[in-house]
Amino acid sequence: MRIGIACPYTWDVPGGVQVHVRDLAETLIAAGHEVSVITPVDDERTLPSYAVDVGRALPVRYNGSVARLLMGPVSAARVRRWLREHDFDVLHVHEPSAPSIGLLACMLADGPIVATFHTANPRSRFLTAAQGALQPSFEKLRARIAVSEAARRTLVEHLGADAILIPNGVAVAGFVGATPLPGYDDGRPTVVFLGRIDEPRKGLDVLLAAMPALLASVADVRLLVAGPGDAAGLRARLDPRLRDRVDLIGLVSDADKPRVFASGQVYCAPNTGQESFGIVLLEAMAAGTPVVASDLDAFRRVLDDGRAGRLFEVGDPARLAEVLAEVLTDPGGVTDLVRHAHTVAQAYDWRTIAERIVGVYRMVSGDGRVSVASS
Repeated sequence: MRIGIACPYTWDVPGGVQVHVRDLAETLIAAGHEVSVITPVDDERTLPSYAVDVGRALPVRYNGSVARLLMGPVSAARVRRWLREHDFDVLHVHEPSAPSIGLLACMLADGPIVATFHTANPRSRFLTAAQGALQPSFEKLRARIAVSEAARRTLVEHLGADAILIPNGVAVAGFVGATPLPGYDDGRPTVVFLGRIDEPRKGLDVLLAAMPALLASVADVRLLVAGPGDAAGLRARLDPRLRDRVDLIGLVSDADKPRVFASGQVYCAPNTGQESFGIVLLEAMAAGTPVVASDLDAFRRVLDDGRAGRLFEVGDPARLAEVLAEVLTDPGGVTDLVRHAHTVAQAYDWRTIAERIVGVYRMVSGDGRVSVASS
């Protein structure tokens, strides 16, 4: 099939939707499909051969975070040209409820259009306000996919539409057998955090608040923090007891991400809310690193109600410290946890997930190709 994919967020800025689009595109290409992705990008040299630059996006506060979004006449012209130059069997737009390229592509195209919704936000003021404006574009959709039950519920409650539930995928083989980063292969108890360090909903402050109590239980524990943000500001406000226990290594490449997980005896996801899935949990599970995560609905589903990872009460540093200590001091229990987690991760392998998405493409693509809308 000839498949066009519209990515709403800046390609070279880390984010779950960008990773989803990249991994889906590359899995589809490996399966023999022709794929073109259109996306905002800051540095077009970072684009793979299958991707097209639609322009530079602007940072906008959206869904409890800062997303880089893009709308306007220049990007619209580029989307039209992209649609004309490709004879797509199906157009797959991501996050068409966000004011960016997914919505723009949906507005400008006719024919077989599939949309994937990633956002989980039960109180989205933007979706509530924009429902009427979004409706004409959403009526074009032949099929809707939600990556989680939380994302499906957001769609139903705000836009009155349902969706097929197909979760995010993970390239399991890329995480199996990873080796630790230099200096982290000594077996010292290490907790890993991966995410933006200055984004409150990622919960790093909860984890830092738990660290003094964890130190009292596991004396030689350290925390490895990987991700972009204001490292100097974070270090300046660290509890003095933690300054020689917290390693801030900044943004890591996709190639090094498996090694980050392999560098720890436990991966911690202390997120406080607005998470629709939990792909980073699956990545840690695929790498064989036990997971401790907030008891969010999306995380509980990925962790099989606590059978594939340990859960703690959202925003509770004392309970988080207890659970981390239990995992770090119970190798026997961890073995069973990791074994079940690997089985769960296999069910989310991208080859399996992509086959389900292609099934949706085939369902909608039998009566004509994608074209530029006439008005």
